[in-house]
Amino acid sequence: MDIEPQETAAKPRIRDAEATKARILEAAKKEFAKNGLGGGRVDDIAEKARANKRMIYHYFGSKEGLFQTVLENAYVDIRTAEQKLKLDNVEPRLALEKLVRFTFDYYLKNPEFITLVNSENLHRAKHLKKSEVVKVYSRKFVAMVEDILNRGVAAGVFRAGVDPVQLNITIAAIGYYYMTNRFTGSIVFERDLMTKEALEERLRFNIDTVLRLVEP
Repeated sequence: MDIEPQETAAKPRIRDAEATKARILEAAKKEFAKNGLGGGRVDDIAEKARANKRMIYHYFGSKEGLFQTVLENAYVDIRTAEQKLKLDNVEPRLALEKLVRFTFDYYLKNPEFITLVNSENLHRAKHLKKSEVVKVYSRKFVAMVEDILNRGVAAGVFRAGVDPVQLNITIAAIGYYYMTNRFTGSIVFERDLMTKEALEERLRFNIDTVLRLVEP
């Protein structure tokens, strides 16, 4: 008879703990995206998460442990969203177009992903080196791109020998560079790179560029 009340009491505590961790991670993502690992302050994260520093260290061990979790979640989020496109059931050219479009739109709608990656590169990926989960998700993504390429070769619409990793780097790069240089680029090239028309023009250019890379 004593077990049921104990189990009932435990569930709210579990939910409270998960909610607290979720608030901490969301606040940390914004803080690290804005200020990087070096500039991010645990005090500010705790305040915005309505938590205390003790709980942050209890759940994540350290500021670097918290940053690694935020970074892992950022990679898992984009990789999971890519898998949800279900491109294995889409004609190869259209599948590749959808992937290019998705990548560009994801960077546009999730600028914190770019700044988190920038911060990690400043630290020579020392946190990603420790992450097995990111490796697992990334292998799935590479396999998905490889499948699109193989199906395209079999259908005669793609040339053989395209490295899926190199192709992914190119897809990421042409969207990543545009977003990270949107302010300076608008001055250098004397046009607003973030208008609706400019974004649509850039996306069309990206799609055309990638498809030309894989054509026979």
